[in-house]
Amino acid sequence: MEETKLTEDNEAAQTGGAEAPQVELTEAAQAELAEMTQAEAAPAPSALERHLDLAISVADLEKEVTLRLKRIGKTLKIDGFRPGKVPEKIVRQQYGEQARYEALNEMVEKAFYETARDRNLRVAGFPSVSEKAPEATGTPEYREFSAVFEIYPDVVPGDLTGVEIKRPTLEIGQTEIDKTVELLREQHKRYEVTDQPAEMDDRVVIDFFGKINGASFPGGNTKDSEYVIGEGDLLPEFEKAIIGMRAGETRSSEASFPERHFVKELKGQTVTFDVHVKEVARLVLPEIDDELARAFGIDDGDVDKMRAEIEANLRREVKKRLQDKGKDLVMDAILEVTPIDIPKALIDRETQRLMRSAVEEMEQIAGVQARNIPVKPEWFVGKATRRVGLGLIFAEIVKENDLKAQPAQVKAVIEELAQGYENPEEVVRWYYAEPHRLTDVEARVLEDNVVAWALERANVVDDPVDFDKLMGQKAHPPVAVTESPAVPESSDEPESSAAPESREEEAQ
Repeated sequence: MEETKLTEDNEAAQTGGAEAPQVELTEAAQAELAEMTQAEAAPAPSALERHLDLAISVADLEKEVTLRLKRIGKTLKIDGFRPGKVPEKIVRQQYGEQARYEALNEMVEKAFYETARDRNLRVAGFPSVSEKAPEATGTPEYREFSAVFEIYPDVVPGDLTGVEIKRPTLEIGQTEIDKTVELLREQHKRYEVTDQPAEMDDRVVIDFFGKINGASFPGGNTKDSEYVIGEGDLLPEFEKAIIGMRAGETRSSEASFPERHFVKELKGQTVTFDVHVKEVARLVLPEIDDELARAFGIDDGDVDKMRAEIEANLRREVKKRLQDKGKDLVMDAILEVTPIDIPKALIDRETQRLMRSAVEEMEQIAGVQARNIPVKPEWFVGKATRRVGLGLIFAEIVKENDLKAQPAQVKAVIEELAQGYENPEEVVRWYYAEPHRLTDVEARVLEDNVVAWALERANVVDDPVDFDKLMGQKAHPPVAVTESPAVPESSDEPESSAAPESREEEAQ
């Protein structure tokens, strides 16, 4: 039985992907990676699975093989023969199997997609094709195949009439602006060496030597290590022992590792340690003055201008986060009222994409090489299912209601994005210089249009949200851009100094 392999077309992507590397990673890193995902059980067998029987004429196959061998022979170079004059028998001996394999795959692929098109089947993913045993077909003049595949579902968007959707709201006042200014001060903090005893939030430089049951252990000794008391990098008992110590002092104490510690050998162990404090430095926050204003990007150091700039950037960021949070709630509602069968092939493809993205993110965050990150597909199945389902539903809503992105909408979004830069006009020109740069903006507009469509039909209830929760406890304030963004031709998008986006796109 000869193996066949169809080539991938634009909308029928091959599933499966590369195998995940199976190597060790610390439990802490595995836990961090798992938190980035939503583990769910693999989906049930697809109700969208279909079968097609295909037949390839042996005579037509042989004709195609002969044509391919003739083309090869015209340019083939073999010692002892002039180019293009190699006997057909020799060409067939050397390249016959290759020509037959390629011809058969091409003919099977053509037969499959022609048959699917004739039957109005919208193929999702990549078909699995196997050849039937010759003795079972009873038709020696044909080679027969069976193709198993999935089709796209018929999507009927659900009725949102009367469905309650909470719309997050937040009024920006002086309190929120003051908090953001304090975060800006935190960004520009510094430490001054002091001879005073160490306190919470102080930075200390220490040496320590630890033992378990009288024996040293890997990672138990360090010199000139720098820590900030209260940031959680040290065991609680360790920090408690350091508080009150001055530079030059040494103290002995005990601390216990938690049962969930990422180093297996240290779980639940009690360590005896000697700690020597070499330096204590006290946290100093900058004054709200012209110097801080210049650090923020205000050339003349005008504090009022700085506060006005902070307020404008904050309002943009809050607006965006509220919109993103609202979109998630709308998406939840749409999924709730729209039952949909999702092709497993598309889920598998999206799962592989999410796995690659997670590995790349872990490489950037933790500096871990890809081969040392044992990602598991099941971690991503739930998220992949949601994303694919939303993509299919959104596409149908856009089609039924003519919600495609209008040029004026795209321009408005780009102009709003550009306001976070010193020279907005340059950013707008950058986006329009290459058509492909508009793709993400157009996708965002489509999402906005679907969200607006949904909110018109649902029962919308305003839901005030907490500022700190919306922005994140350690969120950085939106910062002014002091220079024009670098926009090299090879770059896909300009680098922004605004706070990082909090929403993960849910629809493709």
